[in-house]
Amino acid sequence: MPKYKDYVNKMIRENQVLFDAFGDLHDQYQLDQNNLQERFNSEGKKVLEVIIEYENKLCRNTERGMYNSFSGKLAEKFRDEVRKVYPMIDRIGIIVETEPQANSFNIKKISLN
Repeated sequence: MPKYKDYVNKMIRENQVLFDAFGDLHDQYQLDQNNLQERFNSEGKKVLEVIIEYENKLCRNTERGMYNSFSGKLAEKFRDEVRKVYPMIDRIGIIVETEPQANSFNIKKISLN
């Protein structure tokens, strides 16, 4: 098994409680994104901190030395593996505006019925 897959499995195993809770929220979020965005952002922030920590552990040794050009690719493979488990992970941090801003440009939808 590639090292990046081992790190993803190790990360989830060592933070089982956090990732179990996030997995439940992630599943709910896929069904109701509008109402759960703020909660997904706040709890997802903790998950992203753990992901970044393990990504740094994985890439730390390759950033120094002659393999530094592979560090970015390794980090991307690690993130892709996380996306396989949590496909909506990249939606953490999305800001939902409920009211349009005064200076924003809005186009009203029309019905052609």
